[in-house]
Amino acid sequence: MKNLSVTTFIHILFSLAITIAVATIFLFLSWNKNKIKMDEMYQHKLIADSFLSNIELDMSQEQLNKLYKKFDVQNVDLQTAKSEIENFGTTIFGGESAIGTIKIFDTPSGNYIYIQRLGFNLMLKDNRSKNYISTIVTSLSLVIIGIFILLYYAILKKLKPLKKLHRDIEEFANGNLKKRIRYKNDDEIGKIAKSFDNAILYINDLSDSKNLFMRNIMHELKTPITKGKILTESIDDENTKKMLVKSFDRMNELIAEIATIEKLTSQNFQPYLEMTTIDNVITIAQNLLLNEKNCEIENIDNRPIYTDIKLLSIAIKNLLDNGIKYGSDKMVKLKTTPEAIEIISKGEQLKHPLKYYTEPFSQGEKRNSGFGLGLYIVKNILEKINLKLKYKYEDGYNIFIIKLV
Repeated sequence: MKNLSVTTFIHILFSLAITIAVATIFLFLSWNKNKIKMDEMYQHKLIADSFLSNIELDMSQEQLNKLYKKFDVQNVDLQTAKSEIENFGTTIFGGESAIGTIKIFDTPSGNYIYIQRLGFNLMLKDNRSKNYISTIVTSLSLVIIGIFILLYYAILKKLKPLKKLHRDIEEFANGNLKKRIRYKNDDEIGKIAKSFDNAILYINDLSDSKNLFMRNIMHELKTPITKGKILTESIDDENTKKMLVKSFDRMNELIAEIATIEKLTSQNFQPYLEMTTIDNVITIAQNLLLNEKNCEIENIDNRPIYTDIKLLSIAIKNLLDNGIKYGSDKMVKLKTTPEAIEIISKGEQLKHPLKYYTEPFSQGEKRNSGFGLGLYIVKNILEKINLKLKYKYEDGYNIFIIKLV
């Protein structure tokens, strides 16, 4: 029940209510029909017994008329009644006793009571008004069911804007940041729609401010870094020069990582998937490394893969770079298997589960440089291109695995 939508719940609720109402009405009408038949049978037998008893006394016509009036019956022509009974009627009761014979017939025009005693034949027609309880109950039931149906459609119509609101919110969640949610009425749904619309405006303002801030700060950082690298060339001390160049390169690397994170986490980002080969991706990743000589490649697989070449190469490059920077021998090895790409480096086992290191700005005990963005970027990239990152530790080596299948 918890996972049922409101619309489905209303469908079920009204279906059950209408079914129960129809079943109850049907049972009542069946019961009432049988009751009416039993009451009529009892009344007709009572009429027949009364006439049989009084016929024995050789009643006058005036006395018979009084009985007709008392029981609200009418003496009809025997042949006329017989013709209708034979063509359209059914016998609902027949019996004999010591004082005579009784037969009761049901016809479209009403009930007939046939009485016979010692050669005396009498055909009576029941003139009492019909029992309209069934008709009244049926009419009221149809009215109630009609009200149920009207309420059902009225509630569905009232909830219909929720579907549109849901579609609009999904469209916004899927990257259409300019989507606006409009609803004219001032009911509860209208208030929810207005709140979401205000939230969209607020999120757009925050997003625009963040983008402007990111663009400005990256621009402002790149300018002094470039100037610093130029000034470094005028330094004579080679060790100092190398140290400064390395620091500036690291700062450029951090700016590139932040830009990548910004791109990956944007709502409307979609990877560009195309057919390539694994060895091509690995070659591109190698070219991105600053310390290519510290990377050993073996068992390169040249089988095809459908992926975003640029993103996957960045992910591999980050794993290689981490292996070089945090490995005990500053070396990293890459190899491929039929199901994965493995990046292997010598060092102590990670102190925390892999999830800890894929959070932004996390650092382990051996992470003595950088802000810990590498694995966070790798995780986001692999999620975007439907791949998974695994980790294991074997014989003194940290092994990061990109699962390809």
